[in-house]
Amino acid sequence: MTDQIQRFLFERTNVRGEIVTLERAYGEVLERHGYPPAVNRLLGELLAAVALLTDTVKLDGILSIEVRGQGELSLLMAESNPGGELRAIARLAEDASLPEGEAAFRELVGDGHIVITLDPREGNRYQGIVALDHDSLAGCLEAYFSQSEQLPTQLWLRADGQRAAGLLLQRLPDESQNQDEDAWERTVQLAKTLKTDELLGLEQRELLHRLYHEETVRVFEPKALRFGCTCSRERIAEALLTLGGEELRNVLAEQGEIETQCHFCHTHYRFGESEIEALLHEQGGAAPTLH
Repeated sequence: MTDQIQRFLFERTNVRGEIVTLERAYGEVLERHGYPPAVNRLLGELLAAVALLTDTVKLDGILSIEVRGQGELSLLMAESNPGGELRAIARLAEDASLPEGEAAFRELVGDGHIVITLDPREGNRYQGIVALDHDSLAGCLEAYFSQSEQLPTQLWLRADGQRAAGLLLQRLPDESQNQDEDAWERTVQLAKTLKTDELLGLEQRELLHRLYHEETVRVFEPKALRFGCTCSRERIAEALLTLGGEELRNVLAEQGEIETQCHFCHTHYRFGESEIEALLHEQGGAAPTLH
């Protein structure tokens, strides 16, 4: 299984972790877009990150990470749901000039911020915002956990255009079960020896053994991940209705139909005049408010 997330914990400590590896889902995202290699690598890191965060916060809903920058890359967005489905997009700034080879995170996005949105099936929607004050995506997300969750968290994210992977370590606040005061510092220092080719190339249990063969590690059943888009005709119709009846009728008068596509999966949707009028009639001629 090439696309999965693996939870683990260190026995008799308050340290837990996760490893995610992506190949097919990552490839399907890239196949739908013609991004430059530097963007592809960063998009892979973001896909690994959104999978790790979704499992970490145990959200029964949709979690999204948006990197909003003022550099050559104006937007990166990745989304995950409880079914293990991932999707992602990037948006380049107008007249963007990206390097063909390697490019640093801040070189691509410049100044800006990251918005992390938790949208549960039940309950209130939550957003956390953290500034792009670090030189890597992992560093910015570590700052988010420190500020918003107040949990010491370390992240390692890597991607090479074919595979993406990530490792997360987190120290939980409950000290009652912790019988090893040095566990956090030791496990983090061992993880810092991890090489990129090991994170991207090793099977997850082999990676854990290589890093932590002297630790007592409990490994849980892995969870499968895959590419998946949540777009539908109904959701696209709701989005169109936010334009209002007048604007929709103007487009119909000019083009005869309304054609649009999902930015994530590129699925095309067409709406004729009769369908648009029926949608407007159902809404009483007014656009609904989306939340």
